[in-house]
Amino acid sequence: MKSLSLGPFLVSSAPVGSRDFSVTRQCFPKQLHFKSHSVVSSSYLRCYATLSVVPELEEKQVFDGEKASLLVKELRKSFDLGRTKSYEWRVSQLEGIAKMLEEKEKEITEALYKDLSKPALEAFISEFSQVKGSCSEALQELKQWMKPEKVNTSITTYPSSAEIVSEPLGVVLVISTWNFPFLLSMDPVIGAISAGNAVVLKPSEIAPATSSLLANLLKDYLDNSAIRVVEGAVPETTALLEQKWDKILYTGSARVGRIVMAAAAKNLTPVVLELGGKCPAVVDSDINLQVAARRIIGGKWACNSGQACISVDYIITTKEFAPKLINALQEELELCFGKDPIESKDMSRIVSPAQFARLAKLLDEVSDKIVLGGQKNEKNLKIAPTIVLDVPQEAMVMQEEIFGPIMPIITVDNIKDSFSIIKSKPKPLAAYLFTNNEQLKKDYVENISSGGMLINDTVLHVATSGLPFGGVEESGMGAYHGKFSFDTFSHKKSVLYRSFEADTSLRYPPYTPQKEKLLKAIINGNIFGAILILIGWS
Repeated sequence: MKSLSLGPFLVSSAPVGSRDFSVTRQCFPKQLHFKSHSVVSSSYLRCYATLSVVPELEEKQVFDGEKASLLVKELRKSFDLGRTKSYEWRVSQLEGIAKMLEEKEKEITEALYKDLSKPALEAFISEFSQVKGSCSEALQELKQWMKPEKVNTSITTYPSSAEIVSEPLGVVLVISTWNFPFLLSMDPVIGAISAGNAVVLKPSEIAPATSSLLANLLKDYLDNSAIRVVEGAVPETTALLEQKWDKILYTGSARVGRIVMAAAAKNLTPVVLELGGKCPAVVDSDINLQVAARRIIGGKWACNSGQACISVDYIITTKEFAPKLINALQEELELCFGKDPIESKDMSRIVSPAQFARLAKLLDEVSDKIVLGGQKNEKNLKIAPTIVLDVPQEAMVMQEEIFGPIMPIITVDNIKDSFSIIKSKPKPLAAYLFTNNEQLKKDYVENISSGGMLINDTVLHVATSGLPFGGVEESGMGAYHGKFSFDTFSHKKSVLYRSFEADTSLRYPPYTPQKEKLLKAIINGNIFGAILILIGWS
C-alpha cells in the first residue's frame, strides 16, 4: 500500500485523536519479533506516547507486506478447505474462549491495570464480563443464528420455496484500540468466529500488556490455522492494510478510520468503523438529581476516566439548573473518589504521556472556566475530575472528542435549545437525556441523530446484546454486538428453490397478446382476472 498516505500517522504536530496511533517521526529505528502466531511491535513502542508503559523488547525480525501476504494466504487456505465453516469448529473455538476466560481472569485484570491502572471491579464490569456475556450468548444461540431464514415466495415463482443463508465472508481483519483493549478485541473476534470466518486480530500497541497477553492466550486456546494475532504499530498495520480482506472492523479515531477505509476501497473490502465523537448529555431540571449525577459519573469518570467512545463528552442544561447540577456532581464525585481524586485507586489513569499532554493543553485553554477540579499529576498520568462551565464553542475542548476526565457544561435558557447545539456538531456515537418529561423524551429520540441513545442513564445501552452498537456518519458505520456481530461478519445469501414441475410457456417467447394480458394480471395480483383470461372470458 505504498500509495496510502501515512502523513496523519506520522506528523507529530497533527492533533492526537482520541484513539489514534500515537507515534512521531523520531520513533522509527528498529523492528521486532515475528512468530507464526503473533508479531510483537516495532520500536515505535519506545516513542514518547508509550515511554512509561512499554518495556524494552528483544530486537528481531520485521513484519512487512510480504509476511502479511503469507499470513493471509495461510488463513485463506484454511478457510477454503472449509475448516472454519462447521458448527462444531465454531463451537470449539467459542468454548476455547470460555475456557480462557475461566482460567485467565487474573492475568487479564492485571494486564488492564498495567496498561490503564484500571480498577479490578471496573475491568470486570466493563471488559471481562462483557466478553464473557458475548461468548455465552454466541454458544447458546449459534445453532439458531446459523439456521437458514425461510422467506415467502410469490405467485410468479410458484411452485417454489426461498431462504436466506448466512455464510461466512472469509478472512477478516479486526483492528482494536487501547481504551478497552480486551473487550474491543475479543467482542468482534467472537462475532467473526461465530460467523465461521478466519480472523486476524491487530490489538493496540498503546496497551502493550493486553496486546501481548492476547497474542499468547489466543495462541494457546484457539486454532492457530485460522485465528492469529499480529502485534505492532503503524508499519505492521500498514502491512496488514495492504492485503485483500473480506471485511475489516476498525475501532479508533475518524482520522485513522479514513485511512483504513481508503485502503479497503482498493479491494472493495467492506468495513465496519467504530469511531466515537462528542457524546452529549442533556439534563433537564425535573429529575432525581442524585441518581442522575451518579449515572453521569458512571458514564464519564468511572468509565476509564472518560477515555471511552461512548462516555459523556459534554453536558447541556439550563442556566438556572446548572449550579444545582454542579453541586450534586461535586458531592457524588467526592463519595466516589474521595477529597483527593488523583490519589484514588478507583479511577483509571491517562493511557500515555502524549494523551496527558493533549488533555492538559485542552484544559489550559479554558483554565479560567474551571469550576471543579483541574488538578494534574503528570508523573502518575492522573487528572482530577474536572468541570468547566460555559466554555466558548470555538474552544478545542468543544471542537474535538475530549476522551478524558474533563467535562464542559454548556448552559441554555430553554432545555430544547440544546437540540441546535447538538445538531451543529457531527453526529455522535451516543446521546443521553435526563428528564421525566415524556414529550421531551419523544422529541429527543425523533430529532437527535446518533449511533445509540439512552434516556435517564449512560453507557448501559452497549451492554444490551439485543441492541446494535455502532455509529452514524462521522461516528462510524456498521454495527455489532450479539446477533448483530454474527450478521456483520456474514453474507446473507438469497436462495430460491424450484422443481421441474409446472413450467409454463408464458415466460418464454413468442409474446402473444393473450400471454401479455395473462402475465400482467398475474404480476399485478389480479387472480380473478387471470382466471377469466384462462377460460376465455376476457
